[in-house]
Amino acid sequence: MLEPIRTNATKKEGEQTKMEVRDGMSGVVLTVGPGHTLRDAARKMTERKVGAAVVIDDELPAPGVLSERDILNSLGKGEDPDVEKVCDHYSDTIISAAPDWSLERAAVEMSRRHIRHLVVVEGGELVGVLSIRDIVRVWTSDGATSSMTSPESEATTA
Repeated sequence: MLEPIRTNATKKEGEQTKMEVRDGMSGVVLTVGPGHTLRDAARKMTERKVGAAVVIDDELPAPGVLSERDILNSLGKGEDPDVEKVCDHYSDTIISAAPDWSLERAAVEMSRRHIRHLVVVEGGELVGVLSIRDIVRVWTSDGATSSMTSPESEATTA
């Protein structure tokens, strides 16, 4: 598999480091409670410009995730977002990642499990969230390289 790498200015010239979850994760995490309505959660997600909120439920051992898709599925069923509660719609079976995972490992896990967000945990503490959008942003930013050929260059060489 291709491993994206980033040239780090503090390294010796030509030396490269593997891109990790910590390079792309959002450190500021939006949290909501299980008793919030879906409209409350959607409003907070819109204000923060995030596609998911971490759900902290004191009755569960680990946090969950409420995604845009969870809200959309509820609306698609004709449910009232002012009545429906987060506790009835979020995923409490989440996959967590460590900050030192490679972005490729995170992407593989997300693809394999059909999810778009990973909760990032370090030393038992919630430290961030990584989304598919975060991975794409990091992989396409200046300085990111891989051995992949872009579709544009393939078209010009054909």
